[in-house]
Amino acid sequence: MTAADAASTQSRPFEADVAKLLHLMVHSVYSDKDVFLRELISNAADACERLRYEAIATPALLGDDPKPRITLILDAEQRRLTVEDNGIGMNRDEMVEALGTIARSGTKAFLERLQASEGEAGTNLIGQFGVGFYSAFIVADHVDVISRRAGTQEAWLWSSDGKGTYTVGSADAADAPARGTRVVLHLMEDAKTYTERAALERIVKAQSGHVPVPIAIVDKPGDAPAEIADGAALWTKPKSEITPAEYTDFYRSIAGQFDDPALTIHYRAEGRQEYTTLVFIPSTRPFDLFDAERKGRIKLYVRRVFITDDVEILPRFLRFVRGLVDSADLPLNVSREMIQESPVLEAIRKGVTTRVIGDLEKFAEKETEAYNKVWDAFGAVLKEGLYENFERREALLGLSRFKTTTSPEAWRSLKDYVAGLKENQTAIYYLAGDDMARLQASPHLEGFRARDVEVLLLNDPVDSFWVTMAPSFDGKPFRSVTQGEADLALIPRSDSSTDQKPADDAPTADFVSFVKATLGDAVSDVRVSERLTESAVCLVAPTSGPDRQLEKMLAGSGRLPAGAKPVLEINPRHALVESLIGLKDDDAIKADAAHLLLDQARVLDGEPPSDPRAFADRLARVIGRALPS
Repeated sequence: MTAADAASTQSRPFEADVAKLLHLMVHSVYSDKDVFLRELISNAADACERLRYEAIATPALLGDDPKPRITLILDAEQRRLTVEDNGIGMNRDEMVEALGTIARSGTKAFLERLQASEGEAGTNLIGQFGVGFYSAFIVADHVDVISRRAGTQEAWLWSSDGKGTYTVGSADAADAPARGTRVVLHLMEDAKTYTERAALERIVKAQSGHVPVPIAIVDKPGDAPAEIADGAALWTKPKSEITPAEYTDFYRSIAGQFDDPALTIHYRAEGRQEYTTLVFIPSTRPFDLFDAERKGRIKLYVRRVFITDDVEILPRFLRFVRGLVDSADLPLNVSREMIQESPVLEAIRKGVTTRVIGDLEKFAEKETEAYNKVWDAFGAVLKEGLYENFERREALLGLSRFKTTTSPEAWRSLKDYVAGLKENQTAIYYLAGDDMARLQASPHLEGFRARDVEVLLLNDPVDSFWVTMAPSFDGKPFRSVTQGEADLALIPRSDSSTDQKPADDAPTADFVSFVKATLGDAVSDVRVSERLTESAVCLVAPTSGPDRQLEKMLAGSGRLPAGAKPVLEINPRHALVESLIGLKDDDAIKADAAHLLLDQARVLDGEPPSDPRAFADRLARVIGRALPS
């Protein structure tokens, strides 16, 4: 390096997110440190694949070295491990962007989860998520990255000890790879086993044996490389030649996770479009599952050339699926933007989506318990499709599972629900909210429980939306138990008895009219309830418009500034209401009681009283009257 080059070297601080992540890496006690090698090899393979793609338009980038490769160089004497590739390489700006910032939101999600955890539970999270280049600091106290971008002459050196800053500047051209990137890890004392060939071969075969780039190992500097992985693309092999362990290893490599796949889908489509699909349903949630962009993670290849992972092959409600599609029909020299609009890709999208949903249906039918675990992890995401995708709605309703009043612990399908309909029951009833315990205790369920009518308990935010877009299943409409009339009169009670003796109609009607007049515009109506058997009051939504939960969500987000006034339902057989009906010549107390009944209904609905001071004053007056003077 010349004096001018040395002068151009700059020291920079890491961005805040990187600094936090590196601090956790360096100071964590992590039992399975092998993850770093998988991450570095994965980065190297991506660099080789990107070069293959760019070389389609610019063949000169390959020069006289067209075959991609990854080389591991061991140096036990200096306690160094080098991971080198002859891929696309990086220039100075790309180094700063790639190695000094966290650009991928999933890594940020990982960081937040890791910081929220403590002790061994927190450190074990590292092995469940790919943290890329930064994982090198699990085993190294200093890392040098030397890179030369394909088609350029300049080489660059990035260097850091992972303690808050890094330097980047010109590298000695004679000491840099002709093309690609060399990552040199100066290993910690307790990580020197990573300079042993047997250890490296074991890790590569276990975690990276199926990357589509050959991997070679050099026992010490100056020795000839020996190939330890041939770079054969796993998805091109017949299924009969692939073991479950090989599928699992490939899944972990491509998904950046360490769980086992719950379901593997591998097939070749032939006909108007030819493509190979190898995708996996994870068994645990990826950290970026609820990323605001809701982007998928399916890689697109064309004749084994990696094109992009930034194209939507599966709809967003299947974004938890990991894997790849390799097309034989898409042109190699088309831009990624044009690929996105390609009719060939649209046909592939439709075919892959149909196959994934179909295989999930078979999985749900044949392996119920295993599928229920998948639903536990990804049900909330799959239900987004009920709201967004009319074409797939019927299939997704069949895949959906629910907790219900008769099965609060185990998942139930809508097919099971419909099979258990009661006499004269014509609808699928549901109750939506944000807390399962509160849903189970809701007074709205009392009349349904008295008749053993099963009610779906929906506590995911998306539930309040999809039920408005999915009008029915198997001919039975969805109906909220918090909206409109309950219509329970035709369904017999489970104890074979008639409803309790009705209250005297005239006094009840007079009391209901009094409450309605007293409350005025605070409610849209006051009526006798069919749905209450134990509680005195409840609030329901009018028949038209959103149900109670959706109304709250829309109002909370500012999309429904003036929601419809609720209906107050009164149970005339409740002891408190009976006493109020029988109260004579004390309209002041009855007026206070009317407002207190409304506030009681609000509290039962998870809301505070509309006017806390007025509520306290009224309660004091009513209690004061009840106490002996």
